[in-house]
Amino acid sequence: MNDSFLTFVQEQFSFLGPIRIKKMFGGAGIYCNDLIFGIIVDDAVYLKADASTKNEFEALGMEPFSYEAKGNKKVSMSYYHIPEDYLEDPSELAIWAHKALDAAVRGTTKKKKKKKKNPKQPGT
Repeated sequence: MNDSFLTFVQEQFSFLGPIRIKKMFGGAGIYCNDLIFGIIVDDAVYLKADASTKNEFEALGMEPFSYEAKGNKKVSMSYYHIPEDYLEDPSELAIWAHKALDAAVRGTTKKKKKKKKNPKQPGT
């Protein structure tokens, strides 16, 4: 993993607020306010999408991050590759970064709602 690229990515997304890059699983996560909204794999940036934004990413030909799991099974994640030139275009980057951060927030909200729906019963 190219550390200078990680620094570049961190600087490019700094308009969102404090950005943290955390190395993990051979790649890195891109965090804002402790929410992961992007990943970096092989010096490529992928931004989070959800049901509300997935079609927008796909309409521009952005591909989801995928990997091969055990048994030659292809697994796709909800992170879409953004073109390299978007990283150097502040207005374009802002559009997609906000979509990704919003998707991350919505994902966190859904998880909190699920936890409230299934509270543990006393004595279980």
